Amino acid sequence: MAVPKRRVSHTRAAKRRTHYKITLKRPVKDSDGSWKMPHMVNPNTGEYKS
Repeated sequence: MAVPKRRVSHTRAAKRRTHYKITLKRPVKDSDGSWKMPHMVNPNTGEYKS
């Protein structure tokens, strides 16, 4: 079984994890021109389209 030869430093581990980011959902423009959150029902028209 593969075992690390020595301990990974905090800096090296943090550099590896820089790509694990949370992205916030942004509103999208719907067919009627209003803004809504993705994967949600448009309150004006009642349409659901992601």
